[in-house]
Amino acid sequence: MNKTNSQRQKIVFLFSDTGGGHRSAAEAIIEALELEFAGCFDLEMVDIFKEYGPVPFNRMPDLYPHMVRLPQAWGLGYKLSNGHPQARAITASAWPVVRRAMRKLIRDHPADLIVSVHPLAAAPVLKALGRERVPFINVVTDLVTTHALWYHRQVDVCIVPTKAAYNRAMQCGLRPEHVQIVGLPVADRFCQLPADRQELRQQLGWPQDRKIALLVGGGEGMGPLEQNAHAIAEAGLPVGLVIIAGRNQALKARLEAYSWPIPTRIYGFVREMPDFMRASDFLVSKAGPGTISEALIAGLPLILYSRLPGQEDGNVTFVVSEGAGVWAPRPEQVVRALGQWLDDPEKYKVALAACQRLARPQAAREIARILAKWVGAPVIL
Repeated sequence: MNKTNSQRQKIVFLFSDTGGGHRSAAEAIIEALELEFAGCFDLEMVDIFKEYGPVPFNRMPDLYPHMVRLPQAWGLGYKLSNGHPQARAITASAWPVVRRAMRKLIRDHPADLIVSVHPLAAAPVLKALGRERVPFINVVTDLVTTHALWYHRQVDVCIVPTKAAYNRAMQCGLRPEHVQIVGLPVADRFCQLPADRQELRQQLGWPQDRKIALLVGGGEGMGPLEQNAHAIAEAGLPVGLVIIAGRNQALKARLEAYSWPIPTRIYGFVREMPDFMRASDFLVSKAGPGTISEALIAGLPLILYSRLPGQEDGNVTFVVSEGAGVWAPRPEQVVRALGQWLDDPEKYKVALAACQRLARPQAAREIARILAKWVGAPVIL
């Protein structure tokens, strides 16, 4: 199956770091392509904003963290813009500004297939490509409450993670034969068969005699992570805490200085998250799509304490309605949810079974096979 460089088909992935999920989704698909079709493709990632966005679009990755710190304003903007007519108006008004940049992107990165994992990429790139163009595939990286900008009617395939996202695609005018429900792509290391939990805990130096609650706040350690940790510890629940402060060094220092009344491990930014999830019993987290998908694969029931209004509203509804977790926006509710699962093992088993039912560990590899078919590579069954 190996080809020479001159024979290899080129796939270009369009992403931007406006939120962590776009980059990680592209990287997961690229990893899956290499695992399924080693050496068959030239694979390239292009940050559409940083590399080709004119002012002010080139500032979007830097501005995004500040924008989402105003959640109510963000949610209002999301709601007002989330419709097919509004999406068309947004992309039409942006076209005169981005036209030259999009045409340059296409010249700089000739491809046999273009894959977008960002909702703002499809409309301008498809317009720049014109009628005689290579195939264009959208991979939707929001779980449930998906924005209309994801659903451009000229894409060849739109890959979505859930039935709710499929229904939204239908509302936005896509044809059923152009939409496939596959799941959210996550890195292969999250999709390995689970190791023995007790053995993992021994390797990590975690307590063996109690349940473990894993608390995360994303790479930046955002949200009420500290308040939730203190509430759990002070409630005297028979659990151990593993807290991921991410890159938030000030938070990590405060947590390390505190005298914890229950066994507690504090970490900064970690790369062992798959093992951390497989070694834990509960996940206390914000409602990000990637984290939810990874937790479902790990069989890790969720306690969700915050969400970004707009695209993460539906994530909470999805997790709760499917029985895989609970919504607990206040520290006392987090404590109550943990206490209920500890007191009622059967209730916990129901949540665990829901996680296993909803998990889609093969999503990235399935997407890789779909892409390979579009460029004529042999598909491994």
